[in-house]
Amino acid sequence: MRPAPTILHLDMDAFYASAEQAAKPSLRGKAVVVGGLGPRGVVATASYEARRLGVHSAMPTAQARRLAPNAAYLVPRFSLYRTVSEQVMELLGRLSPLVEPLSLDEAFVDLEAGGTADDSASARATGEGLRTAIHAVTGLSGSVGLAGSKMLAKIASEEAKPDGLLLIEPGTERELLAPMSVRILPGVGPATGDHLRRAGMTTVHDLAEAGEAELVRLVGKAHGHGLYRMALGLDDRPVVAERDAKSVSVEDTFDVDLHDRVRVRAEVERLAVRCVERLRAADRSGRTVVLKVRRYDFSTLTRSETLRGPTDDPTVVREAAGRLLESVDTTGGVRLLGVGVTGLADYTQEDLFAQAADARELAQRAQEHSSPPVEGGEESVPEPEPDSAELLAARRWPAGHDVHHEEHGHGWVQGSGVGRVTVRFEEPWSAPGRVLTFRVDDPLLRPADPLPLVRDAADYSSWPASLPKSRSGADSSGGGESSP
Repeated sequence: MRPAPTILHLDMDAFYASAEQAAKPSLRGKAVVVGGLGPRGVVATASYEARRLGVHSAMPTAQARRLAPNAAYLVPRFSLYRTVSEQVMELLGRLSPLVEPLSLDEAFVDLEAGGTADDSASARATGEGLRTAIHAVTGLSGSVGLAGSKMLAKIASEEAKPDGLLLIEPGTERELLAPMSVRILPGVGPATGDHLRRAGMTTVHDLAEAGEAELVRLVGKAHGHGLYRMALGLDDRPVVAERDAKSVSVEDTFDVDLHDRVRVRAEVERLAVRCVERLRAADRSGRTVVLKVRRYDFSTLTRSETLRGPTDDPTVVREAAGRLLESVDTTGGVRLLGVGVTGLADYTQEDLFAQAADARELAQRAQEHSSPPVEGGEESVPEPEPDSAELLAARRWPAGHDVHHEEHGHGWVQGSGVGRVTVRFEEPWSAPGRVLTFRVDDPLLRPADPLPLVRDAADYSSWPASLPKSRSGADSSGGGESSP
């Protein structure tokens, strides 16, 4: 534990949904759900308007539609989310060399290591300045937690949501944690929480009062020891700038079980290409290829093959995944497929001249088989049956994705069906736009890249030195913006 609250945790508010609302003026203030839209789709993120109706992340989309039938249901646009994430992470990198990203929208920052804070006053000013910069550069809001440990900083940012800042003064940790549910602590999921509840422990205070020996008896030595320390507010984990990935993988869940063995093989090859694309984007190679198959009865099989050396060759990965598929019985149907690479390294042992040709093949195949990701970090997408014209149209015109019409300009897809695609023409900085419908094969309509969320962003090239200490117009009394 540090004597000053110099560990910062940033968590962007309803990131995917907020980005969609910022990009689409007609959706601001309305319920928005981002995720898989097929029968087996899952909610990735819901706007706060949708959350008030009971929709939450990881909920089946079919259930979300029953709770919020009038919400806008959109397929994720990860290219936009990554661009915004890079802008946010670049701002965090100016505060300290020690930035630990946890996902596209969440990170820890060691302010002390960057010399940007050494006490509560400077930490609060830095946190407020960060929120100002993020809003000016991206148009989005993020919640900030400040504390003397990573655990408490993360709890603080959660308590500050949405669009707030909470600083936990050193020495007040136990008082703050005491009345909170045991589920607030890292590692306490539904099963552990239920086990502790049956033992009469529902708050963090109950855990601290029970003592270490009792917690060890209930949940085991390693977990019990850690749980007791957390209940006391103790956490010495450092902020780690480099979080080395152990694997790279992609997977797809299908709306309809796949029975055709040739189709299954083609999907595995497509996934192998996507996996290598991600591998190369991370400048890594890997030695072990892993195939994941979830069958019609929800049984999941994994097979792996270790190569003679690290590779990022799409042909090698594709052929290895194909060999692994031969050992799997897909009779009865397949509902999910995944391909991954583990044993990552920073080098390859393949023919460098062959890789140039492979790169061209990779780009060509990725373009031929591209499809929008829809389920969280795995970026998976339900694949339509190849013979369905309507599903192919939905795949080409995913709900929420950008389009450009030669006569009407930039817009986004509201939906498609019966050979038609409906488009709302508007831009992030315009008023809500008009809606027009076209044939799905209209030659004047084409997919487009996302527009920036802020057209005339303020100049923050000298940030953080010149940054205002507080956000103009922010509500200092709401959104968790307080200090116990």
